Amino acid sequence: MSDLMNTQEVAAYLRIKERKIYDLVRQSAIPCTRVGGKWLFPKAKIDQWLKLGEPSAAERHSPVARSAPRVIAGSHDPFLEWCVSTSGCGLALLTGGSLDGLERLAAGQAAACGIHILSPDDGDYNMSAIRRVLGDLDVVAIEWAWREQGLVVASGNPLGLSRIEDLATGKPRVAARPPASGARVLMDHLLERAGVSWNDLAVAEHPARSELEVGLAILDGRADTGIAVRAVARQLRLDFVPLHRERYDLVMRRRDYFEPEMQALIAFAHTAEATAKARDLLGYDISTFGKIWYNAP
Repeated sequence: MSDLMNTQEVAAYLRIKERKIYDLVRQSAIPCTRVGGKWLFPKAKIDQWLKLGEPSAAERHSPVARSAPRVIAGSHDPFLEWCVSTSGCGLALLTGGSLDGLERLAAGQAAACGIHILSPDDGDYNMSAIRRVLGDLDVVAIEWAWREQGLVVASGNPLGLSRIEDLATGKPRVAARPPASGARVLMDHLLERAGVSWNDLAVAEHPARSELEVGLAILDGRADTGIAVRAVARQLRLDFVPLHRERYDLVMRRRDYFEPEMQALIAFAHTAEATAKARDLLGYDISTFGKIWYNAP
């Protein structure tokens, strides 16, 4: 079977009438794209759509279903920021840390959130936090990217930092992240594993609210280092000391996965243009983008 199915083929694949397919297209309820006046249906997305489960018409169109702002809360990610801006998907970003994003999603203050929360006990990402904060909500978590996390340092790495233990010996000024951020959870874990306490560090005066702020603090001379993704160092022409590979997921209510804005963002992230941008930013692996890591019963 072709990777792209026409209306007749997708109807046969789903074992429903072709007229029903057109109804789903009109309701923006099935993944599809229009090429040369014809509707085409990517098989991979149709399979994912089936796995997630089609939301009911009442769920899609009720006032409650559309009450959440069309924003993605949670952790800042340079590649996600670029995709939202470039795709014209109609979503906005409200970054404030991974745990803050989960809480906003639970409170109906966001349509989705981006998170990268390490579970030190098993080395897994995000699942424990999703279950703890979102409880029995009908949410789904899809993989956005694997990212390199590490120490962002000034160009040329003048202090010669090479490992997390160096933060205690040379006393560089560290731009710390707030406790609600995934980067802070990772930093706490790395310090504990190295036998280093926060009291052993020289912490910069003001916390950095995002990974970009970490880079800007170093660029402005207000800090010597801080933990962030490699892409931040690339954007600001700073140097980078890799420490960890992590997974960044998008979490949303199942119904919001099927909304036109989210479908537009996901479709754009699959394009050659987006793939080239991820490669240019450095530190990203998007080869398994879209993998479903959590799908509430």
